[in-house]
Amino acid sequence: MIEQILNADDFEIDEESAILLYENAPLSDLMFAASVIREKTVPGKSVTYMVDRNINYTNICTINCHFCSFYRPPGHLEVYTQSVDQISQKIAELEDLEGSRILMQGGVNPNLELEWYTGLISDLRKRHPSIDLDCFSPIEIEGIADVCGLSTMEVLIELQSAGLHGLPGGGAELLVDEIRLDVSPKKGLSENWLRIMGEAQKIGLVTSATNVIGFGESRAQRVAHLSRIRALQSNSLHDGFHGFTSFISWPVMLENNSLGRRNRGASKYELGAGAAEYLRHLAISRIYLHNITHMQASWPTMGMKVAQIALSAGADDIGSTMMEENVVSASGTTKTLATEEELRKTIVEAGFIPVKRNSEYQVAERKTSPKIILS
Repeated sequence: MIEQILNADDFEIDEESAILLYENAPLSDLMFAASVIREKTVPGKSVTYMVDRNINYTNICTINCHFCSFYRPPGHLEVYTQSVDQISQKIAELEDLEGSRILMQGGVNPNLELEWYTGLISDLRKRHPSIDLDCFSPIEIEGIADVCGLSTMEVLIELQSAGLHGLPGGGAELLVDEIRLDVSPKKGLSENWLRIMGEAQKIGLVTSATNVIGFGESRAQRVAHLSRIRALQSNSLHDGFHGFTSFISWPVMLENNSLGRRNRGASKYELGAGAAEYLRHLAISRIYLHNITHMQASWPTMGMKVAQIALSAGADDIGSTMMEENVVSASGTTKTLATEEELRKTIVEAGFIPVKRNSEYQVAERKTSPKIILS
């Protein structure tokens, strides 16, 4: 089957074949096949990166995912919701570094009305007209809709009218309800995430797809997640919409959450995923998701060295500077910031050519030498 993939110009494998490859093919063969497909899909030696900033505007959340160490329930002593001035200051720091996007996510906060979100987006758009505002994952959109009594499509339209540019891919985790409802019983069915992403694509919001592995799922269930992403992408492209710009996957972090504690005791699950398993999943994703152009390596969870290897396993993008990150880091990772120069150096050392991009994967001009943040 690997030979068929390598020799075909447009080879689409079915779910059963993907599972067989996932479970039986040597990792080196999978990585090589994925790199060949990456070259056909994104020709050349360029690897993209982005200068952006993550902003977690609130940590109040009622969903209580077992793998999340970031959230605090309403009424907790450590809850916060940032003001527009606080958020604006963070964006100003990004502008100083010639960044182009903020990725703003928080929790499902029952205290915030739709007007709070639209007012925030509108104000930020006026203050920072050159920055793309990619904000609020599908689960947050669903939470806003519940609070204000509107449909999720109506909420998306209101936010887009206020200046929303895109919808982050967070909250997908694993789109297999047997696993999803075990680790995030209040998050709802996977169908909700897919529906909201489809709605966002219909009105022209920029979207990305994500995947977290290591919840004790089988490889067949991982491929089932990929199948749902691929099906939505196929439908969106068929209907004339842009679909997902990219796909990124990473292993769940287990150090500081209830899911990790469950894994240390008597458990029917084998949780987590190491570097080899991550690379295997990335390669399968590149092979299987034939209709998604860009694959991103995950340096925040895997480290820069594994991210370099990922560039030869199907990834054509190394992610972004982030500047800060609070959700994944709360569950165990220690590196949450990379300078532009560090990303460029990492790409060059892996044998590729660094190209700065924006959130729509268009080449972005570098006006000055990258600046280094010290704090």
